[in-house]
Amino acid sequence: MSSKKIKLGIPEHEGQLSIMFSQGGPRAGAGRKGIGETRKISLTLPSSAWEQIDALCEKDGRSKSEVIRSILETFMSESGNR
Repeated sequence: MSSKKIKLGIPEHEGQLSIMFSQGGPRAGAGRKGIGETRKISLTLPSSAWEQIDALCEKDGRSKSEVIRSILETFMSESGNR
């Protein structure tokens, strides 16, 4: 096992802790860019709907969030044309 020291960096803004090795550190603006505002919700759907969502996740290699976001965005763009 390596004897390199690891430090935890406390972010300036709310978020995850950063692991800092002996050199460097977290850079402002680094990392994945946000795609929107995160809000946690509880969603109740019939089992058949969850099964379809799970099937789409496996087929496309996407997360539940990505699949549900895509469904909502499609619905909202189509309902705007009515």
